Amino acid sequence: MSLKQLIEHCKTNDTKAQGELYKLFSSKLFAVCLKYSRNYTEAEDNLQDAFLTIFKKIDQFKHKGSFEGWLKRITINTVMQRYRNEKVFDIINEETLENVEVEIEEEQLSIDYLLRIIQELPDRYRLVFNLYVLDDYSHKDIAEMLKINIGTSKSNLARARQILKQAIETHKKTTYLQSL
Repeated sequence: MSLKQLIEHCKTNDTKAQGELYKLFSSKLFAVCLKYSRNYTEAEDNLQDAFLTIFKKIDQFKHKGSFEGWLKRITINTVMQRYRNEKVFDIINEETLENVEVEIEEEQLSIDYLLRIIQELPDRYRLVFNLYVLDDYSHKDIAEMLKINIGTSKSNLARARQILKQAIETHKKTTYLQSL
């Protein structure tokens, strides 16, 4: 069955087609959820919520543009809605924001380690970091998506970078000392 046919069957609430769609895209969408979640269990919950939303809104997909992109956007929006409801953001006055830029040197770090330190970021920093750095959203888009101002988005990104840089430096020192 083609993807287009599978989507059409899902629009009629065909549970077999929904199962196939889940099998086809769950691992990719789980990776998206894992980026934005605090831990593995929360990512699983977010994935289930995302698929419930996907199946509820699948009739809105009109076969224009990438279906995978549409799925990813629904998944990100589903996760962001959870955090908007939790009020994890501090409002920052843009005039008091310093333009802080932190460079993180490219190191040989494992993907697991990087994912772990990103997941350990406080919610407000992790969400903005992932949206801006990993998914290429602008601060304007992030501000609209998370219902915060642009200055808050910028400051949360700067703080996330600072925290990650500190974690990487600590990891490098620990690794160096262990190699002695």
